[in-house]
Amino acid sequence: MGIPLAWLQLSRERIRLLVALAGITFADVLMFVQLGFRDALFEAAVLVHRKLRADLVLINPQSQAFFAMQRFPRRRLYQALSLPEVARVTPLYVDLMPWKSPVCPPTPTATSCTRSILVLGFDPAVSVLDFPEVEANLDRIRQADVVLFDRISRKEFGTEFILREFAAGRRVQAEVNRRRVTVGGLFELGASFSADGNVITSDLNFLRMFPGRQASQIDVGLITLKPGADVEQVRAKLRQLLNTELKIPGQFLCQGATPSPAKANDVCILTHDEFVELERHYWATGTAIGFIFGLGTVMGFVVGIVVVYQILYTDVSDHLAEYATLKAMGYTDGYLLMVVFQEAMILAVLGFIPGFLVSHGLYGLTQAVTRLPIGMTWGRAITVFTMTVVMCFVAGAISVRRLQAADPADIF
Repeated sequence: MGIPLAWLQLSRERIRLLVALAGITFADVLMFVQLGFRDALFEAAVLVHRKLRADLVLINPQSQAFFAMQRFPRRRLYQALSLPEVARVTPLYVDLMPWKSPVCPPTPTATSCTRSILVLGFDPAVSVLDFPEVEANLDRIRQADVVLFDRISRKEFGTEFILREFAAGRRVQAEVNRRRVTVGGLFELGASFSADGNVITSDLNFLRMFPGRQASQIDVGLITLKPGADVEQVRAKLRQLLNTELKIPGQFLCQGATPSPAKANDVCILTHDEFVELERHYWATGTAIGFIFGLGTVMGFVVGIVVVYQILYTDVSDHLAEYATLKAMGYTDGYLLMVVFQEAMILAVLGFIPGFLVSHGLYGLTQAVTRLPIGMTWGRAITVFTMTVVMCFVAGAISVRRLQAADPADIF
């Protein structure tokens, strides 16, 4: 009897019901968008990290994010080769450099021919990136001033022109840090909040593009272990070999808890997973972006509570006489409370469905425009649905106080 009663009360005022569903839909879309952008931020930030082939990673302890790595001596990486468990080591050079689009003057969507692009350089004799397209073009980047271009970089880099000319078999050239380079191949990575485009080349080409850089100073050191080697045991040996401090327990920071002059603090040893988590940690806690998206999600939750409260409170007030009659007939406050909660559940389900569909479309539009890896996931959908149900139940719990105060004697 309860569910039909709850539905009949909601559907009696069609306009009010539609307004309530519109409010819940708006709140759900707001939460979906905020959570989607947050997850896209984290996922885009670690795309390169996930593709790196390494068991252990050496970085400077002062490094916080991939786009602004602090350098350390390359010899520290080569010291690891003395361990029998180490199969190979590879220096990785990373920096943001100005990229001059081959399409100039600028297009209507671009105000300048030059934008910063993330450039990665490594020895092409070793495949360190898990990209089939990169592996297939390693021989090309051995050539002087040849780079691989990210085909889903933003349009401002002249991406459409590059793809069209490359598909036609014509030579495509651009400038990186005022040095003329040739696009010798394509790969697919995508933009992030720190870089709108990506370029991969050899370590020698990287140093040619950045003449101020010294080959002995690297950004990331990649260590690959032999099959069967225990990562933690090798890391412990490396700490002794390199005479480094331990990282702070429970944190993804590299500086020692008790710095000692006897210890070398120029390198930090991380596992591959910790290297990924270090980047996530930076964007989640080291910038205001994570807080902003979290605040937006909370605001959507609060908006939903206010909207549902107004609808349920008005509904209870309009049917106060009927509720008082039911109480006079012997129905308990618990039964009437269940009716209001059933109304809240119906609103949560009906409002979530259009919110889910609209958000799914917005994700596709955002991905097409920004090239960010944003998409609907079951985990996020379940999270938002749970928040929607809680939101409606909280609003129902607040509005039901009016019902509990209803006295049949006062009503009649």
